[in-house]
Amino acid sequence: MTSSPGEKNNDMAKINPIPVVILCGGRGARLQEETVLKPKPLVEIGNRPILWHIMKIYAHHGFNDFILCLGYKGDMIKQYFLNYEVAHDDFTLNLGSKKIQIHRPHQEQNWKVTLAETGHSAMTGARLKRVERYVAGDLFMMTYGDGVSNVDIRALLEFHQSHGKIGTITGVPRIARFGELNTRGRQVKGFSEKHAVEGGLINGGFFIFHKSFFKYLAAEDGCVLEKGPLESLAKDGQLMVYRHKGFWQCMDTYRDCQLLNDIWEQGDAFWKVWD
Repeated sequence: MTSSPGEKNNDMAKINPIPVVILCGGRGARLQEETVLKPKPLVEIGNRPILWHIMKIYAHHGFNDFILCLGYKGDMIKQYFLNYEVAHDDFTLNLGSKKIQIHRPHQEQNWKVTLAETGHSAMTGARLKRVERYVAGDLFMMTYGDGVSNVDIRALLEFHQSHGKIGTITGVPRIARFGELNTRGRQVKGFSEKHAVEGGLINGGFFIFHKSFFKYLAAEDGCVLEKGPLESLAKDGQLMVYRHKGFWQCMDTYRDCQLLNDIWEQGDAFWKVWD
């Protein structure tokens, strides 16, 4: 029996884990100081990749089934997870058999991570479409590999399940360099171009979709999630906004990177919701 997009089930994550798709394939052109050598999701905050921070946010709320959409320097992300345990834990290696004994097991040992190649030149919508085969259930979460927040993922899920629409987008207070969400109450009506003043809401990532959203996407490289697919979803009255009043910050530029590292070093990391 297939559930409806907004079916209420507080135990859904326990019964049928909802996967978290993270877009990790962009070149990060405005962060060239770091991305010339590594993919943007591996740029570090406090000696850990921002991707790790994002995954820790979701895992704190009970969601640890991840699907990573790889592209630019995706092999480095694969190597990061293949070598995760030996990179972060003490271990004993028997050189004869090459057996490894890991000491002090880490908190991430229950993570399931699917690493999917989605193309070097693919846009966001195409990347998402190309991992459709890895989404088994009715719902999936999605976010970008360069933004952190203290958004309550469980509350976001409850909101999504309450309204019965296909998609939920997290709206955060807008800053000048981003375009704005046009909303009517909780419903998204459209998307505006960038403005010169602050105010309103912007796309903060942290989406939840019913799997029927894949019908709005195309696998061709030029499919941009934030244009045709989301605009069409909004036009059809199937996109709602979850208003997050807490903290959110993307890592779009080197200045953003420095800001996030400063916040971390000062012990004020608002996104560190885990222990």
